[in-house]
Amino acid sequence: MNLIQYPNKEIWKDILKRPSIDNTSLETTVQTVLSDIKTNGQSSVKKYTLQFDKVDIENILVSNDEFAVAEKSITIELKQAIQLAKKNIETFHKVQKENSQVIETMPGVKCWRKSIAIQKVGLYIPGGTAPLFSTILMLGVPAKLAGCEEIILCTPPDVNGNINPAILYTAQLIGISKVYKVGGVQAIGAMAYGTEVIPQVYKIFGPGNQYVTCAKQLINKQGVAIDMPAGPSEVAVLVDETCVPEFVAADLLSQAEHGSDSQVILVSTNETIIQNIQIELTKQLAELPRKDLASKALENSKAILLKTNTEAIDLLNEYAPEHLIIACANDEQLSEQVVNAGSVFLGNYSCESAGDYASGTNHTLPTNGYAKAYSGVSLDSFVKKITYQKLSKEGINNIGPSIELMAEAEGLQAHKNAVTVRLKNNL
Repeated sequence: MNLIQYPNKEIWKDILKRPSIDNTSLETTVQTVLSDIKTNGQSSVKKYTLQFDKVDIENILVSNDEFAVAEKSITIELKQAIQLAKKNIETFHKVQKENSQVIETMPGVKCWRKSIAIQKVGLYIPGGTAPLFSTILMLGVPAKLAGCEEIILCTPPDVNGNINPAILYTAQLIGISKVYKVGGVQAIGAMAYGTEVIPQVYKIFGPGNQYVTCAKQLINKQGVAIDMPAGPSEVAVLVDETCVPEFVAADLLSQAEHGSDSQVILVSTNETIIQNIQIELTKQLAELPRKDLASKALENSKAILLKTNTEAIDLLNEYAPEHLIIACANDEQLSEQVVNAGSVFLGNYSCESAGDYASGTNHTLPTNGYAKAYSGVSLDSFVKKITYQKLSKEGINNIGPSIELMAEAEGLQAHKNAVTVRLKNNL
């Protein structure tokens, strides 16, 4: 990690830049694939699966036999761990349900709002170097709680045409039966447009590589909803002398191992602590199976030394990290000043991995600074809020004259007339 000492506020934006990719050629490639799938359907999906995943699959829908084999092939211990995570995620998301409440804004004018589940949603689950079965819990559990009528899941097959058994077990545990062996851009296109085999959905969720992310953004422009703009994973850690350098180094590496385009940021007012964490980073990195990926991510990462914690929080709010860990003595007090972050982890024992897997919060979070305006996935992500109103004779009499005046002032005579005819005929 590059150490930056006491940077002036004027250069914060420059030092906090994420690794950038020229998406010009990427968008052209992705749009070509999407257009082909929109025009030619399942035959194009099969073609690109062969081209990109090197496997020719005749029946892409996972069978009941495949679910059964998957369940038998994973350990009891892993099953229990997944079940524990599912329970905690359900517990946290269940209380997010909103009860409808009728508000009488004035006599005779009643308004209310109701949450209605999005009928058809598609979940994309990466299955390459890291089969993210935990993401099925993060997306599938709130989708089920919301009451989505149709939930489909797409995930890339291996070279033998198989799906990671933990992915299939987790999908079955939640109650998702429509799992398709399709990955990459072709999966996003199939769910967005629908094919002869894969049904069209109204909203697509889930992380992916730069091609998947680009595909989601392109289909979003065409009217298909997505969970949020997303990019490479990232974490920022604020530490003081009460932190445990071994813990902090492990947290930084847990994000760095996602990929070479991930980024980690370390912030402190204590230079000695930063040096101790750097030593731990070197030690732990050497033992990681994915150390090559993590090493490249660390090249894009920074340790920033500042004068005060207030300044540190200001810098972190400017960065707006996906994950923010505060390992300081006054962690809760400092967290009150956080206004831009996807998810915040307080104290020495709140590792980011807890949120990734089993604490109960959702790990599908805004990256690339989008935490300034976007929230992470929640139960609300799977519902629409529809407003209702009912006016009585008393109600239209109470607000009608005001509506007439406002409509006339805007030059909208028909709007005014819709009220006037009711006032004249209010029997």
